[in-house]
Amino acid sequence: MDHHRFDTDGFCVLPDVLTSSECERISGSLDQFHAGGVGSRSWLDEQWCQTLAQSIRQHPAIGCLLPADSVAVQCTYFEKSQDQNWLVPIHQDVSIPVREEVADPNLVGWSEKQGVTFVQPPEPLLQNLVAVRLHIDACGIDDGALRVVPGSHRLGRLDNEKALALRTEMGEVVCPVTKGGALLIKPLALHASSKATGTSRRRVLHFVFAPCSMPFGLHWHRAV
Repeated sequence: MDHHRFDTDGFCVLPDVLTSSECERISGSLDQFHAGGVGSRSWLDEQWCQTLAQSIRQHPAIGCLLPADSVAVQCTYFEKSQDQNWLVPIHQDVSIPVREEVADPNLVGWSEKQGVTFVQPPEPLLQNLVAVRLHIDACGIDDGALRVVPGSHRLGRLDNEKALALRTEMGEVVCPVTKGGALLIKPLALHASSKATGTSRRRVLHFVFAPCSMPFGLHWHRAV
């Protein structure tokens, strides 16, 4: 993978990160542990998911695009189908999971999700994150594939009005991904997805990789 292209565009699609048998094995783990609903943020608590995160970090096509001292700090599961279907408006991912609140004016937007503390840190920290979206099923254009605005991660934190204007100005790229493939994206890249209009099941494990240490006295909620 061209590191410069990833840095410029803020995203890339990599095929064949997982074999078909690996997808089936992960599918079995998902069926065993999934408690229902469209998504969950706590998968990184599971040993099989920690092992998968380590495997992703060591993958030759992915490892070179991650921070040198990277750790997996989050894994969210999304399942979109005819029965569980939703759209995601254009946005950036700006919150990170941390161990506890820290009193610092640079840290804003404190919240709690599923018992985990989240915060919105300054832009330089967000620029060092990379999300790896592993596709357990094929995700075609009709399956709610992610749409990304190339280069938008370089423009800092954006409000909704600016985000919409930039999408019109810069255009967006639809990112279908084959079964076992991965979409890598910088969290500050503007992205959205439509409702699925096809009949396929679209399951995604969304990992976030980050530098192991953070400023402002912050600590990751979990680091693998």
